[in-house]
Amino acid sequence: MTKRISSKYKIDRRMGENLWGRPKSPVNSRSYGPGQHGQGRKSKLSDFGLQLRAKQKLKGYYGNITEKQFRRTYGEASRRKGNTAENLIGLLESRLDAIVYRCKFVPTVFAARQFVNHGHVMVNGRKVNIPSYRCKEGDVIEVREKSRSMALVLEALDSAERELPDYIELDGKSMKATYLRMPAFADVPYAVQMEPNLVIEFYS
Repeated sequence: MTKRISSKYKIDRRMGENLWGRPKSPVNSRSYGPGQHGQGRKSKLSDFGLQLRAKQKLKGYYGNITEKQFRRTYGEASRRKGNTAENLIGLLESRLDAIVYRCKFVPTVFAARQFVNHGHVMVNGRKVNIPSYRCKEGDVIEVREKSRSMALVLEALDSAERELPDYIELDGKSMKATYLRMPAFADVPYAVQMEPNLVIEFYS
């Protein structure tokens, strides 16, 4: 059961941006915010407001991640050596549902979570049904043989909507992908500008 109660595109209108670059986004036809005051003048955001907005945008992009999960990911990123913002993006992108989405096995990040939950994905030959499962370098992610003929999968693979990033190697025919490395922020093909530095400031 999904934890997202409201419409998944509502965040697009709240942020005023097409988060996933999808043609279905309401921002494409209505660039203003939702509600009766959506077309009113926008007040200038404070520093805290900008940080909160950056956090909501990044967290919302990865679908149904709870605040507790997101904060835990930040905690791990801050404990690791190196740049915390780069570590945070790398950890978010190494989630199994994020990799399934990047491989274009499914059309949306929400479908990726459900696809993994329903047991359609294997990692290194074993079925994994935990969307937050963290993949390691060299892991082979594949769609189970029984699930390869699903209309959802075939339609997503044929879609020209997204590009495959270079930290994933995909064999479209066998529906297998290899996670080559943890990406840097600059490697991730976000449809809108993300500001992980502001997210780090928000939590610190």
